[in-house]
Amino acid sequence: MTESMPALVRRWQAGWGLAKGLHPAAEARGALHVPIGLPGQHVEVVVLDPDEDPDSLRALAAEVAECAHANWLTVPTRQPEAVGPILKAAGLEPFGEPEWLMTADLREHPSRTPPAGYSSAVTVHGLVLEANVTHASGERAAWGTAAVVGADTVAHDIGTDPAHRRRGLGSAVMGALVVAARDRGATTGLLVATPDGQHLYPTLGWVHRATMVVARRPRDR
Repeated sequence: MTESMPALVRRWQAGWGLAKGLHPAAEARGALHVPIGLPGQHVEVVVLDPDEDPDSLRALAAEVAECAHANWLTVPTRQPEAVGPILKAAGLEPFGEPEWLMTADLREHPSRTPPAGYSSAVTVHGLVLEANVTHASGERAAWGTAAVVGADTVAHDIGTDPAHRRRGLGSAVMGALVVAARDRGATTGLLVATPDGQHLYPTLGWVHRATMVVARRPRDR
């Protein structure tokens, strides 16, 4: 049986918020209200079930459009073609390319090591794991963070320096994080993949579960 969208979103957000060092989200009106505290992103409103409850999406889109603060609306959906018209009707517009909410069975995840000339290390900060891949010159070449929440680990901010791309370093970062997470009892991985990551993660066994559409008021650009 496919896990419900609200359950999946709650699991992802719990780890994502921990990895980013955010205050806990407040659940209300069919969404998780995540305090971000930035001038252009006061609160990120993550809709829990837009596909099964489009009325909640309409109400939340209107709320974000009318709010005095610059808030973001994040919509995890399996029907992205239906989301755009609702956002447009509320006066919001998507920005950036759609991202993907993905999951993986960490018990089957490959543990790839860096190529010659690179080394990887993981630093542990409580429930948060920080992986770095370093070039022999001492330059940080790739990085990533993950938070372990129960049997889940949520990866965040996986990146590679432009000078070191196309060498498998993203896979090495994920491998290092997965090994450390498995050592701490995690069996399932969750993450939101950028368009670049959408090419990498399926090769490591990650599965697309929903498309993440993000919107805000045009004047907040």
